[in-house]
This record gives sequence, C-alpha cells and structure tokens, in this order.
Amino acid sequence: MTTQIQHSNDPIPEIFTATVPDDWGGARLDQTAARLFSDYSRERLKEWIHEGHLLANGKTLRPKDRVIGGEILTLSVVLVSETEAQPQDIPLNIVYEDEHLLVLNKPAGLVVHPGAGNPDGTLLNALLFHCPELQNIPRAGLVHRIDKDTSGLLVVAKTLPAHAYLVAQLSEKNVYREYEAVVQGLLVSGGTIDAPIARHPSERIKMAVVTGGKHAVTHFRVIKRYRGLTHVRVELETGRTHQIRVHFAHKGHPLLGDPVYAGRPRLPKGASPELIHALQTFPRQALHARRLSLVHPVTFDQLAFESPLPDDFVQLLAALDTDLKEG
Repeated sequence: MTTQIQHSNDPIPEIFTATVPDDWGGARLDQTAARLFSDYSRERLKEWIHEGHLLANGKTLRPKDRVIGGEILTLSVVLVSETEAQPQDIPLNIVYEDEHLLVLNKPAGLVVHPGAGNPDGTLLNALLFHCPELQNIPRAGLVHRIDKDTSGLLVVAKTLPAHAYLVAQLSEKNVYREYEAVVQGLLVSGGTIDAPIARHPSERIKMAVVTGGKHAVTHFRVIKRYRGLTHVRVELETGRTHQIRVHFAHKGHPLLGDPVYAGRPRLPKGASPELIHALQTFPRQALHARRLSLVHPVTFDQLAFESPLPDDFVQLLAALDTDLKEG
C-alpha cells in the first residue's frame, strides 16, 4: 500500500497527514511516524508525540503504543527551522555548562523560540551564537520552554544523545521543576490541580481546562498569605502549555499580572496606595522557575540548580510584606 503525505496551505501551524498501511499493524507509533514522516528524525517525532502534536485518529498516544493499521496520523506543528534562524549575540545568564548540556537563567521578556511575531531576538538565536553546533539539534537543544514573561531556569542539550535522554527524562516525569508564583485571592492550604488542558475552543491564543484535553497535574504549597494575594510554591508533574497559569485561573486564583488569564488585578480591600501602585505596575505574570533537578545524560549524576527571585519579584514581595506589617 502506498502512503501519501498531504500538506495544508496554512504554514502556521503546518499540518501533515498520512494513513498507516494495514500491514504495519503491531509497530510502535514512533517507528511508524518515522517511516511516514521521514523528513523528521524519530527523536523529534517522539518529542512531538509526547507534546500531543501527533495524533492517531484524533487521539493522543504514547510513542511506545502500537498501531493496528488504517489509522490516520495527523502532525500539526509550527515549523521554524533552526537552520533558518540566525545566530545573534544576545547575553545569556548561564548557570552551568559542560560539553553535553547547559542550564541558563532566562529573564522575563525574552521569547524562547522564533515564531509568528518573533522571527528573531529570541533565546534560540542567542543559543546558536553561543554554541553554533546547536544548529544540528532539534529546537537548538531546548528541552522545554517557559513563557516569554516567565523568568527562571531552562536546560539545553548540546548533543543529540543528550537531547534524547533529557526529553525522555521529562516525559517520564524524572525532571523536577519548581516555580514560585503570586496568585490572586487567599489559598487556605496547598493541594493538587488535576485537570486536562487543551486549546481554548473559541479564543485560539489561550489554553483552557477542556474535557478530553491533555493530562495535566500541578502540585502547590502555600508559602505566605498577604492581603488578597497568596505566594505559592508550585511543582509541575506534567508540562503543558501555560499549565500553571491555566490551572490557577481555573481554580479561581489567576496569577497576578497575567495579561491573558487574569484580566485586571483585583485590588485588595484596605490596600495602601503603595501596594496598589506595586500591583498595578507589576509588568508581567508573577511566575519564576526557581528550581530544576535532573540526571546528567552521560555521568548520571543528579544535578540540582536554583535561581534566585529576580528584582521585580523581590520588590513585589517587599511591598506585600510592608503592607502586611502596616495592616
């Protein structure tokens, strides 16, 4: 049986479809995808399967799941070729680096990957300048991403084997990622948010909790309660797009300063003019990737990193503390 790959006319995202031949039944999904979408490596396709970009008959599966034959595979991805992205001399705050990986501290305001509206000036462009061999690694070695206006730690693989190992660690939930956030409202205690996430059905720039979406789990603990706000420590069990922001908004406690999921800030009753000013002028969502722990892909040592809170976050907490003492 012959297989045809059809390309849509819309370049962002690009959509590819292919039908699994009946006599391929029993093969792994990632192996099948590598044969049908031969322009892309098996490792990149595995990554897309983990991220939910490759569906079988409209359903998400795991790379090791077996096909039965006859399924329609749909690959929907925004493709920005690393070979087209240009190296740019953008400063990087590197926390750790060896010949296999690097860990960096991303500032708020820096886009991670080129895309519509951000063709350059991104972290990927900076990485290609710092380490030109990343041209040969999917996404220039970026194993995971954080949003433009989220600050904190990211890991980058510098070789294909390191990339494959770290992506597998991430999908197997063996990479520890801890964030700190300030959310609106008062949380009584910590807990777990277990709610599936998918693209918002009508507002396409947003994600939402949607029945049938991708499995998403967020754990959190209360650090300190303020006037109408709560400082929380957040641990990701999964890593969906905008997961922390979507989950806390779904819970009725959106992140302070989140322009997409929070709307205008809810000003606490009795807040001082100084606190009101601090809340209204905080320039982004109050979210920082604070801690990262993983197993080194070659030495198998356990590596742990911590990023101090950036100045804007520290100043926000200071304003909240001052208001709490004076109140």
